[in-house]
Amino acid sequence: MNALFERKLPIPMEVKEMYPISSELSAIWEKRDHELKTILDGKDNRLILIIGPCSADQEDSVLEYISRLREVQEKVKDKIFIIPRIYTNKPRTTGAGYKGMLHQPDPNAKPDLFKGIVAIRELHMRAMKETGFTCADEMLYPENHKYLDDMLGYVAVGARSVENQQHRLTASAIEVPVGMKNPTSGDLSIMMNSITAAQQKHSFIYRGWEARSQGNPYAHAIIRGYMNKHGQALPNYHYEDLLHLCTLYEEKEYEHPACIVDTNHANSGKNPFEQVRIAKEVMHSMRVNDSIRKLVKGFMIESYLEDGAQKIGEGCYGKSITDPCLGWEKSEKLIYELADKV
Repeated sequence: MNALFERKLPIPMEVKEMYPISSELSAIWEKRDHELKTILDGKDNRLILIIGPCSADQEDSVLEYISRLREVQEKVKDKIFIIPRIYTNKPRTTGAGYKGMLHQPDPNAKPDLFKGIVAIRELHMRAMKETGFTCADEMLYPENHKYLDDMLGYVAVGARSVENQQHRLTASAIEVPVGMKNPTSGDLSIMMNSITAAQQKHSFIYRGWEARSQGNPYAHAIIRGYMNKHGQALPNYHYEDLLHLCTLYEEKEYEHPACIVDTNHANSGKNPFEQVRIAKEVMHSMRVNDSIRKLVKGFMIESYLEDGAQKIGEGCYGKSITDPCLGWEKSEKLIYELADKV
């Protein structure tokens, strides 16, 4: 095999024994999981807001950002349920570039997967301890989910992973809600098939075990725009797109129909400042159509302390080193504006 096997990494159980969560943190996890599922059930009319950096690159700046969110959450708690993004592993279209904290806990140093496993567990744990938030992360590698499964409040399956069988089956075994993004091609039938698969029970191989999942009734859609055959970014958040998604949900019996609108990526053409307009347009669609209002549960927004993005090593604190983000001041203003529209 054309690979060098450098060292055997600890299994998730061993890492959890080294860095255990307390009973108090477990209680926070259970409470927030119940609240989120109540919103997805339609019993709670609050808006879900999954918001934060494109990638969690530095522990201090990420925690400062989340601490600011905590203060805002208290002011809008009756209208919005905030789930901070702590995305610790990043898909790379060509395989090149920063792959996230899991690979490089120090973006300026060489990859170290063991240090990365420890770093991402400690970061999610600190977020819970210091802010009371359970956070969202992307399931880029299904076999790594168990390192964090006792802390995550939300899991996303990305546009490049949603067709993958192992992602779908692992999603069916996850306790918390899982959002399945539409693929980069824009074919919504692929996303809907992934939701169907994730909501069902399966037997499959997972980390060397024969596993039997119970199905995840809270698997749901995330629409993020798509690329056409010419490589142009096109949106899928407009009124007609949302109506079409309502129709797709009505064609089959899905448990807890729900959609999260990703306001960045192809929906914004990776222009983070368009996220404000997009969120407001979707809120208008929700106001004028009851089916859309019932289906759309919230937004996914890429936001950080500073506007835009930078290259690794440029040293601007709280500025994304992957996709450009909406800065704090604009993000805070948007949260209050959304709360006023709920």
